[in-house]
Amino acid sequence: MMALDNYLKYRSLMKGRSVEKFDLVIIGGGIFGCAIAYYYTKNNPEKQVVLLERNELNNAATSRAAALMTMVRSKRAYIPLTIETFKVAKDMEVELGETLDFKEVGMMHVAASEAKVRDLAKLMEIAKEYNQEAYYLTKEEAQNKTPWLKVDEALKIGFVPNEAYCDPYMLGTFFARCAKNRGAKIRLGVEVIGLIHDGGTVKGVKTSEAVIMAETVVDAAGVWAPLLAKEMGVGLPMAPVRSQYWITERADIFPANSPMVLLPDAQAYARPEGGGLLFGIREGKSLVASPKDVPRDISDFVFSADEGMEDLFENGERLARFFPAIYDMGIKYYVAGFSGYTPDSQLVLGDVPGTKGFLVASGCCGAGISVAGGVGLGIAEMASGRPNPLDFSAFEISRFGDIDPFSEEWLNKCASSRSNKVSG
Repeated sequence: MMALDNYLKYRSLMKGRSVEKFDLVIIGGGIFGCAIAYYYTKNNPEKQVVLLERNELNNAATSRAAALMTMVRSKRAYIPLTIETFKVAKDMEVELGETLDFKEVGMMHVAASEAKVRDLAKLMEIAKEYNQEAYYLTKEEAQNKTPWLKVDEALKIGFVPNEAYCDPYMLGTFFARCAKNRGAKIRLGVEVIGLIHDGGTVKGVKTSEAVIMAETVVDAAGVWAPLLAKEMGVGLPMAPVRSQYWITERADIFPANSPMVLLPDAQAYARPEGGGLLFGIREGKSLVASPKDVPRDISDFVFSADEGMEDLFENGERLARFFPAIYDMGIKYYVAGFSGYTPDSQLVLGDVPGTKGFLVASGCCGAGISVAGGVGLGIAEMASGRPNPLDFSAFEISRFGDIDPFSEEWLNKCASSRSNKVSG
């Protein structure tokens, strides 16, 4: 830790490197950090913001996401955030004169048990509540839309036509480009190695290149976010849990315009990808790591020595009920990364308890691409000293009380949250 009265001493250790001043420092160049920079520059043209990223923008969890842009979901708190993402995506397309090419193919929800039929009925009511189109399909209609899907066991099939998926890297890059056009400073290859604070008030950051003083600091460092919060004596309630998915070889049974599919009875999801099928299955025991043990370059971490094949064999039977051709399909790609999970599968957003000038945007729980617009808007407004236009009450950092985010017990709780997840 570094108190404010010691930062000049640190400056001397930096051997003449500069001390800079900004209104806002954002730590982390994933989609959350880029989205915050976008909204902050848009709504505060007179203020200065710098985004610091030690590697490349959007190169960790963002670029590895399946990027299901799900608006209609059981967790109501996520819905306004995703609606904002759809809205801002169109605004950025106009601003840059380019397309993000969202694939609005719709989401199909397949319920094959009475419990999931009841869940689906609630979901359809939620869609009405938020003025989102949703209706039931017959088995024949569902089969025509998704030739790979076996619908024999389905009891009810819901369809939300306006849902989409996207290229997550491109969406994150759009946020960054628009922010940069408005004056945001984006610095790559710069590592934040500590916070500068006076008691509980964060005043800036020390980096590998300079001391940066700021009125507000946002910790958007992804799965590494708890390391910075620890400096302020706060246990950030999340843990790095592996997300993984597979992409099949190309085949005629995977039309490019076929819908995304959620299979809660199989704890699986799927969507088209390059003429093949991208699909994910929840394994019985998700791999989890302490934030202390995640390498600074995520590509150095071995997520699975066999590219997830053991997990696929152990859990594939559930998926095969709905996708019998899985046994005949070649697997072309395996993709894995860390997502920040919490025991209640809610985000971790807002003021860091017991501090001033310090905000966190993390704990994506596998929905980070979808909610990025709302996260960016809400955190940027809080950093500006204005009221948050969105309700972040479900995402409060203090909701679990005092926790040790590095303990085995806590890590296992967060891993269990992903293992029991039934949505996309």
